[in-house]
Amino acid sequence: MMNRNDLRRADINLLVVFETMMHERNVTRVSEKLSLGQPTISAALARLRLMFDDPLFIRGGRVMEPTSRAEEIFSNLTPALDGIAAALSRCQAFDPATSDATFHVGLSDDVEYALLPELLHRLRIEAPGTTLVVRRADQWQMCQLLSCGEITVGISHTLELPANARRKTLRPIRPMLLRADSRPGELSLDEFCRRPHAVVSSMGHVIDDSDRALSQAGRHRRVVLTVPQFSALPRLLAGSDMIAIVPDYVAQAMAMATDLRAEAAPIPLPEHELTMVWRGASHTDPGERWLRSRCCAFLAELSDSRAPARRVA
Repeated sequence: MMNRNDLRRADINLLVVFETMMHERNVTRVSEKLSLGQPTISAALARLRLMFDDPLFIRGGRVMEPTSRAEEIFSNLTPALDGIAAALSRCQAFDPATSDATFHVGLSDDVEYALLPELLHRLRIEAPGTTLVVRRADQWQMCQLLSCGEITVGISHTLELPANARRKTLRPIRPMLLRADSRPGELSLDEFCRRPHAVVSSMGHVIDDSDRALSQAGRHRRVVLTVPQFSALPRLLAGSDMIAIVPDYVAQAMAMATDLRAEAAPIPLPEHELTMVWRGASHTDPGERWLRSRCCAFLAELSDSRAPARRVA
């Protein structure tokens, strides 16, 4: 067991390299992520092997596989580095007007398309010197990006999260119907089932909540197209009889910017929750707390001002 004096031999930069290598398993990717040259990373790994008296990583094809000793070190090191980062952040004041901080944020495609532009506008007014680095992070990717530190906060519908992550519900996700035709009135259920449907799915799924709701009512629809992101929908729907079910904030943003029409679906559809998640290590960081507070305030305001009329079942 090392005592406090032994810690003088430890270099926290080496430990950051080690943690990153455990996530990436590739010297080139570690070099890119830490903005360091590959010779620097190789030298750091050599020092780590000497410090821990273990090979730590064994080359296996294109990846570096960790030894059992490396796995043991990693399990103890991650919470320790989180604690150090949290302790250092509490010593630093945050003034949004003068800060030049960089925030790493994960957003699902719907949030990036419909909510990011106005959110960024507001953040730029309050914190003009900050930088926002946005990663695409849907419910399937969020856990991994938080775990490896690629992002510190994320906004999406979320599933399972790392044990030390925090989560806060921001607003409901209410499904709405998008259409490009000019026929008067809302679509009937029969017309809804007859029309060809477009589905947005990052995983290429054809069946979603709409199909399950229709199935319970003894009905079905015809999906003719799936696309991985929302930005393609306006041009795809334009001039066609295709329709799409999307989150209310996406439908309203597209209706404001294009000739598409947004309306309630002719069948009750389940709502999900839009949530904000963040790393436990950044919970008390002043800058991260400010960013989370601005996201909460903006999305709460948006939810109140854009709440759509509810169709009576």
